[in-house]
Amino acid sequence: MEIIQASNEGRQTSMGLVYEQFIWAFLVGCTFISVLSHPDEAPKYTFLKEATSAPQILTYDYIVIGGGTCGCPLAATLSQGAGVLVLERGGSPYTNPERINIKNFGNSLVDISPSSFSQPFISRDGVLNSRARVLGGGSVVNAGFYSRASSTYIRDSGWNETLAEDSYIWVEKKVVFEPLLMQWQSAVRDGLLEVGVLPNNGFTFDHLYGTKVGGTIFDKEGNRYTAADLLEYADPKRISVYLHATVQKILFKYNTEKRRQQAYGVIFKDALGVMHRAYLSTQGKSEIILSAGAIGSPQLLMLSGIGPANHLQAHGIKVVLDQPFVGQGMADNPLNVLVVPSPVPVEVSLVQTVGITKFGSFIEAASGLSLGHSWSERLQGIFEFVSNQSGEPSTFPPEAKESVADTIRFLTNPTLKGGVIGEKVTGPRSTGHLELITTNPNDNPSVTFNYFKDPEDLKKCVEGMRIVIDVINSKAFSKFRYHNMPVQALIDLMLHLPVNLRPKHANAAFSLEQYCIDTVLTIYHYHGGCQSGKVVDHNYKVIGVEALRVIDGSTFHGSPGTNPQATVMMLGRYMGEKIIKEDSSIGGSEGIN
Repeated sequence: MEIIQASNEGRQTSMGLVYEQFIWAFLVGCTFISVLSHPDEAPKYTFLKEATSAPQILTYDYIVIGGGTCGCPLAATLSQGAGVLVLERGGSPYTNPERINIKNFGNSLVDISPSSFSQPFISRDGVLNSRARVLGGGSVVNAGFYSRASSTYIRDSGWNETLAEDSYIWVEKKVVFEPLLMQWQSAVRDGLLEVGVLPNNGFTFDHLYGTKVGGTIFDKEGNRYTAADLLEYADPKRISVYLHATVQKILFKYNTEKRRQQAYGVIFKDALGVMHRAYLSTQGKSEIILSAGAIGSPQLLMLSGIGPANHLQAHGIKVVLDQPFVGQGMADNPLNVLVVPSPVPVEVSLVQTVGITKFGSFIEAASGLSLGHSWSERLQGIFEFVSNQSGEPSTFPPEAKESVADTIRFLTNPTLKGGVIGEKVTGPRSTGHLELITTNPNDNPSVTFNYFKDPEDLKKCVEGMRIVIDVINSKAFSKFRYHNMPVQALIDLMLHLPVNLRPKHANAAFSLEQYCIDTVLTIYHYHGGCQSGKVVDHNYKVIGVEALRVIDGSTFHGSPGTNPQATVMMLGRYMGEKIIKEDSSIGGSEGIN
């Protein structure tokens, strides 16, 4: 795809130059979620170990593939009644907690090393994206906002409302706080109320129409709490968590009684390339639970032989089950933003205030950015790096590289300050698909989200951007505005920057429809690929095989609430409780190590 280049016209004034420097710094700081490497330090838990120390053969009641936002609470709950093995392909967030403190959020977002806590990819739509690769999953690298799903979403999902409520509370007791609202977030809240996003619902975890302040997984000192902290609930004698353990495939055998394939184990590779096998216990009930996220779960099902038969055979994969819905229904909630440089200093804040509109758009904001020399030096290569990971020829021309380099030379300017206000489309209705590129589980698959394919999504984006513009122009927000920089200038300058790899059109400066299409970003709330009712049943059991479930955001038909992490964590606890109650005959095996 063609990338728009920053024009010289936007650099004629010092204000325009400063703005371009600011927007580049802030957009990368707010949208990329690659984080830290992992120095060797003592783990937080005695059951947390490197996979290189694992035996060649292990046996457990439950094998959880993926120690992410859902996998950690799920495994912690299951360990109260069974032996549980967690295989996490990434590292530990406890090796250097200071690096995931809120004040280092911007500096943590450009690590593209193999040991980083996230793995960047580019969707076929030309939007830069990333997937978590760390114990705790996306909760280690996200903006920290915590807000429950709506009561309608819970009912439509078929969840027991009482158990869902109890499961939310279980999560909230350990990792969720009320944020300290400062000037920028207060101004956004007041601006939303001024322009009619009513009522004022104050501080609440609940999903309610109007304006509210949600929870946060950052404490008052800016320390991040994550889903990995929910492992404090685990029985340490009944759980083992192995890091840098990359599952290669799930193993199946034919169950003559059920007349279908049955999962019985997995093969995983440690950091040194040594293969290990983990098997399910034959005592009582045992299952493999895939919780590798919306990219990893459908990818691993395909690598294990469950997926569209023609696609699997084209990659030389033996078909276990022809399941055409695996990899389908992939969706990513589109995000469109305006960045607002401020004439006064602003606090560092991630998402705290949200406007929940009745037409289907959520308004969120963040502010402040900490820049450093090493951060800005690494930024120059990030677009080229992720472009090279896409499996396609580079679409990043030399002229665009020069534009980025020109911006980076000014990134350490201490006067850069301001924030971003954006809108996220609920749902969305537009969906795409996921396909394998290689049979290596470390490689990214090909993902297409089809942003705005459904015209209803585009309509919601336009309405949401109108609210964003109204908030920026509100009296409540006036303190943070350069009065000689109208909103049209913010739109024009935004269009001069290569925020994604999509074509840019001249009419985007005057058409909010085209602006939405041309400047779409991800907010990392992608989901689908193993949807309930198609790939899994209402108990998250994979349809057509035995002893295998998928429990994570890949089963969703839409993103829950304004931000999904609360519900993803809740789901882990919820399903752990349900599974334990389903079968009380488990003997509580501690696993054979």
